[in-house]
Amino acid sequence: MSFQFSKWTVLPAAVLLLGTVAVGRDTGSTGSSTQGTTTTAPKPTIAQRKENQQDRIANGVQSGQLTAGETSKLETKEAAINGETRADRAANGGKLTTAEKQQINKQQKQLSKQIYNDKHNANTAKYGNNKVGQRRENQQDRIAQGIKSGQLTAGETAKLENQQKGINQQVKADRAANGGKLTPGEKKQVNKEQNAASKNIYNKKHNANTQHPKK
Repeated sequence: MSFQFSKWTVLPAAVLLLGTVAVGRDTGSTGSSTQGTTTTAPKPTIAQRKENQQDRIANGVQSGQLTAGETSKLETKEAAINGETRADRAANGGKLTTAEKQQINKQQKQLSKQIYNDKHNANTAKYGNNKVGQRRENQQDRIAQGIKSGQLTAGETAKLENQQKGINQQVKADRAANGGKLTPGEKKQVNKEQNAASKNIYNKKHNANTQHPKK
């Protein structure tokens, strides 16, 4: 038995084949094809990089991976980068030159490495199961929330954490002098200092200074 194909039978198949090839080429040229092509994610902007660093620091504060002293140093460096960025923009009509962007990215890479190292070293925030420790942890949670929300700038966070660092060092010294405990008078003093720190956190979170990311 023999089969006869008319031009009307062959034509739809040919059109379908050509259409498939054309679609395949178009998809591949846009970079969205999953076969043999890889899509490269765009590099983060200066503002996105800054926000990412702050989120990582906030997570470290909240988890206890970053101590108050470590956070203070990290945020001091972040504040310096931010200050440099503002000065560069002011000198160039609100924009950054290519060289300035490269310099800032280099500095942010170095800071990123330090954030990682500080979060994964042996130093952690140990609060203990007591009122003094719980107060310290609560202050750190409030600071972390302020960093994440953008209510606290890097400079403000550095000052707040430096204040917490001072209180922590005082508590550590008092405990060392009293067999690991705090006297009622020392507890009262620490609580007074934390009240002042608490007010400071509130004021800095509710003032006019916020993180304003720019590209």
